[in-house]
Amino acid sequence: MASRIPGDGPDYVERARSDWAERFPDMDVRPIDVIGRITRISTLALARFERELDASGIGRTEFDVLSALARSDHPLRASEVTSVTGASAGSTTKHAERLAKMGLIERERLERDGRVVLLSLTDAGRELVHEQFPRRVESELQMLDGLDDDEIRILTDMLRRITENVERRN
Repeated sequence: MASRIPGDGPDYVERARSDWAERFPDMDVRPIDVIGRITRISTLALARFERELDASGIGRTEFDVLSALARSDHPLRASEVTSVTGASAGSTTKHAERLAKMGLIERERLERDGRVVLLSLTDAGRELVHEQFPRRVESELQMLDGLDDDEIRILTDMLRRITENVERRN
């Protein structure tokens, strides 16, 4: 598939916005230009990352659990992993059980409160993160190809403001 040349006809999001504008002529559909692109980038980027993880036998949400543990200097409670990843408690439990069976994390009950489960990476889990994380960053750098440092900074600032708007309203 050839890459799109700027100005070379409407892209996917522009076509969707145009279609909606025809159906709702009195509505301001400009947010589709921004949010539609954020959604499309997210969908395509996550699908790409899932494909890149296929050979490792884990999915993106499981990688998120491993990453949360890799960034921590100490074992995390399952509830802390849930908070960091934004996944549901049930999802965290399911993924933690699977990752433990795969030998990528250890689950340990807290001595003073046996209801609390602490999660930590095994050597194999840490190795997997150290193998996959640089690949993910390289893939994401490719997505930013053509943007200079100032453009990335400006885009980051604008996206941070949008994120804050969304988080404030949730």
